[in-house]
Amino acid sequence: MSRKVRCAVLGVGRLGYYHAKNLVTQIPEAEVTYVVASRIGNAERVARELDIPKWTNNPNEVFENPEIDAVIIVTPTKTHASLIKEAAKNKKHIFVDKPITETLDEADDVIKAVQENNVFCQVGFVRRFDPAFAEAKKRIDSGDIGEPLYYKGVSRDPGSPPEIYIATSGGIFLDLCIHDFDIARYLLGKEVESIQSFGKVLAHPFMNKYGDSDQALSFIKFTNGASASIEGSRNAFYGYDIRGEVVGTEGAIQIGSIKYHDNLILTKGKSYHDNIPNFQTRYEEGFILELKHFIECVQNNEKPIVDEVDGKKALEIAIAATKSYQTKKEVKL
Repeated sequence: MSRKVRCAVLGVGRLGYYHAKNLVTQIPEAEVTYVVASRIGNAERVARELDIPKWTNNPNEVFENPEIDAVIIVTPTKTHASLIKEAAKNKKHIFVDKPITETLDEADDVIKAVQENNVFCQVGFVRRFDPAFAEAKKRIDSGDIGEPLYYKGVSRDPGSPPEIYIATSGGIFLDLCIHDFDIARYLLGKEVESIQSFGKVLAHPFMNKYGDSDQALSFIKFTNGASASIEGSRNAFYGYDIRGEVVGTEGAIQIGSIKYHDNLILTKGKSYHDNIPNFQTRYEEGFILELKHFIECVQNNEKPIVDEVDGKKALEIAIAATKSYQTKKEVKL
C-alpha cells in the first residue's frame, strides 16, 4: 500500500488529541478522516480544529466504512477488547494505547481476533521509539556492554492524576510501571520468570480507598538469570522523571535525563537546570515515531516491533506485580 493510510482516531482525551494532532501535522503518509468520541461535541470540536472531515460518537460508523484502513484507539482500557475485536473483524489495522486490555482472558480473545483476521495491532509502548531508549537497544544488540545482566527503571510523575482517573486506572503497576515492564523485556531480550512488588501511599491519601499506591517498587527475575528493579512514583513534584540503566558484563548504558535542555544555569547565589515538565515534552519525538512506524507497517505490510503478544506479556507482568503487592509474596509467571 503506497497511498496514504486512511485513519480514524477513537478517543480524544489528552493523549488521543495528541495522537490525532501528530497524525495530521507530522505524518504525511497518514490521512485522518474520522474522529470518534463518546461525546459528539468533543468529536466535532477536535475534528474542526484539526480540519478532519468527519466526526461521530458511534464507532461502528468507522468499523463498517470500507474506506478506513486503520484505527487509533485511545479510549478507556475497559473498552479496548471490544473495540479491537470489532476493528479486526472489519479488517482494520489497529494502534491501541497501553494496556492492551484489562484482563489476560480479554488479551487472548484480542490476539485470536487480530491473528485470524490478518491485521496488525501495535500497542502504544512509546519508550521503544524514544531515541534514547532506541539507541540503548541498538547498542545492547551490537554487544557494546556484553551480556545484559540488570535493568534499573525509574518512572516518576510530577503528581497523581485526578481521583476519578485513579478509580478505574487498574493501579500504579498497570497504569504506570507497565511501561518499564515492557522496556525491560525489550532491552534485555528475555522473558520474566517472577516478580515481587511493594507499594505505599506517601502523598495522596485518597488512593487508600482504591488499594493503590503512589510509590512502588518491583524486583524482577528473568528466565536467563538477569534481573531488574522498577520504581514507579506519583510524587516527583519537581518534574517528569523517566530514566533507565542497563548493566552488562562489559559495561553499562545510562538512558535519559531529568533535564529538559542539557544546560546548567548559573545565577547569583545558585545554579539550576530546567526540568522536563510533562510526558508530552519528554516523548514528543517518540510519540511521532511510534505512529510513523505504525503507518509504515500498514503501508509495507510489515509486523510492528511491539504487537498484540507483547501487549499481553506486559499486561501479564503488571497483573502479577499487582497480585504480589496485594499478597506481599513473590509471584511466578
